Amino acid sequence: MNFNLNTHNLSSVIRSLFANRRLALLIFLFLIVVNVNFFFFLGGVTQTEGSIPPGELTTATDAKIELSFEPEIVKQEKTGTIKKGDTITALLGRYLSTQQILQLAHQSKKIFPLSKLCIGQPYKLCMIDGQFNSFLYDINRNEQLLIHQHENEFEISRIPIDYDVTTEVVKGTITSNLFDAVTKIGEEAELAINLADIYAWDIDFILDIRAGDSFNAVIEKRFLEGQPAGYGRILAAEFVNQGKSYRAILFSDGNGNTDYYDPEGKNLRKAFLKAPLSFTHISSGFTMRRFHPITKTWKAHPAIDYVAPTGTPIKTVGAGTVVRIGNTRGNGNFIEIHHTNGYSTLYLHMSKFAKGIKKGKRVNPGQTIGYVGSTGLATGPHLCFRMRKDGMPVNPNKVKMPSAPAVSSENMAEFRTLAAPLLARLRDGEILQAMLGSPSESGVR
Repeated sequence: MNFNLNTHNLSSVIRSLFANRRLALLIFLFLIVVNVNFFFFLGGVTQTEGSIPPGELTTATDAKIELSFEPEIVKQEKTGTIKKGDTITALLGRYLSTQQILQLAHQSKKIFPLSKLCIGQPYKLCMIDGQFNSFLYDINRNEQLLIHQHENEFEISRIPIDYDVTTEVVKGTITSNLFDAVTKIGEEAELAINLADIYAWDIDFILDIRAGDSFNAVIEKRFLEGQPAGYGRILAAEFVNQGKSYRAILFSDGNGNTDYYDPEGKNLRKAFLKAPLSFTHISSGFTMRRFHPITKTWKAHPAIDYVAPTGTPIKTVGAGTVVRIGNTRGNGNFIEIHHTNGYSTLYLHMSKFAKGIKKGKRVNPGQTIGYVGSTGLATGPHLCFRMRKDGMPVNPNKVKMPSAPAVSSENMAEFRTLAAPLLARLRDGEILQAMLGSPSESGVR
């Protein structure tokens, strides 16, 4: 390549460029502006970087990267039911130390003793990142025990089970017994027991039931996570027994006391239940002359014998105190309870006593005190039930006892407001239009 310059040609070019002074001036100014901007650009970047403390200079891209690498919280849940031999240590020992479990048991004692976990009750254990977070246990059908760990401290409480609840009207007619009538309409036997408990003060479901008797009730049905979970409260009911109607409305008359009342506000609860067993049959009634099947002698039988399978729960018919409990050759396992107004009741031939029942124990109406058996002089499993007044035998079926207090005058208006739509729903199977408005207004069809 030839690098020799032709000086004549170069000088000619320079002269031609500078011949136009205006063009030269514009080129010079352009070069100055470009250099100044470049200088300030470099200076600005240096100043900005220098004014930011070390470690704080980030970009949007950096922030996105940091967020994308945050650790994900792993939550695990284990559900099950309490099995034979399960203890709180067996359930939580993998996640908590021995000292923590001792602390937990001590803290929970007044709320719910952890030694009382019952076989068959469901529970849920929750872990976060493999560490214990909470323990949920069904105490009964209404309450749960919640244990939650927060910063090495335990928070323990009893909480209501969060059911979804619907209300329905159910109706049935008896052909043989209440159990069969309830199951024939597609309901569970539990509903029969609940209905019998309401009317146990007025109706003996062993002696008094007749074919053609009927019932209807406004009931709550519970659902948990979309699955049926049994019955809630019976809000109102009607039972027609031998042509006589017995209606009941559930109401709380202050102080948290909830009872069933008739439409006039009279309490259905009385001093004594009509019978100590819910469903069975009577083999021997109250009589002063009966041929004893074992001793083969004629003697008084001032009692009622209820035949039932071994293990059937026996309920005390009224509130009182256990004054005798034990075993004799004739009576077998027996309990005597002293009530108010000079009354006492005896329960004979039990297979065993209920847990916690002992002399001096206070009992409530309907509380299970023992179980049907055939101990003592008995030909088979049955309960011999006796009642005395001032030490003398009386026929339980002829004792007339006063009712518990009626709805108070200050709460009567509230009671009537509550009762009206429930009674209408029992009668018609639907809520009063006054509660929801006319069909066109409320959308009800």
